[in-house]
Amino acid sequence: MKKIITTSKAPAPIGPYNQAILSGNTLYTSGQIAINPETGDLVMDDIKTEAEQVMKNLKSILDEVHMTFENVIKTTIFLSDMNNFSKVNEVYGSYFNEDSAPARETVAVAALPKFVNVEISVIAVK
Repeated sequence: MKKIITTSKAPAPIGPYNQAILSGNTLYTSGQIAINPETGDLVMDDIKTEAEQVMKNLKSILDEVHMTFENVIKTTIFLSDMNNFSKVNEVYGSYFNEDSAPARETVAVAALPKFVNVEISVIAVK
């Protein structure tokens, strides 16, 4: 069974996809970028602020299905510049307990939607 997950507390999709899909007890989020859901504006003051907005957007989606970052089992981080890795990692790491942190990969890409610097998706299980 596939359930579409939508919340006004995270950015609306900018294409033919949904914020997340809940299949059984597993949540699959679409990649989140630093769009402020209240204004629709990009939050790109600096890479840490941008990463913080991305994590807030993911948290809003997790909240919608009564999950937390403790439920996250896998993440994917896309960076337009691997030189931003340590700063993004600092923000990202503040959302997880190191002892139970999820599996993860971080990938450098040529470009991201709206030419942002970071995009993150998660898979979480109840």
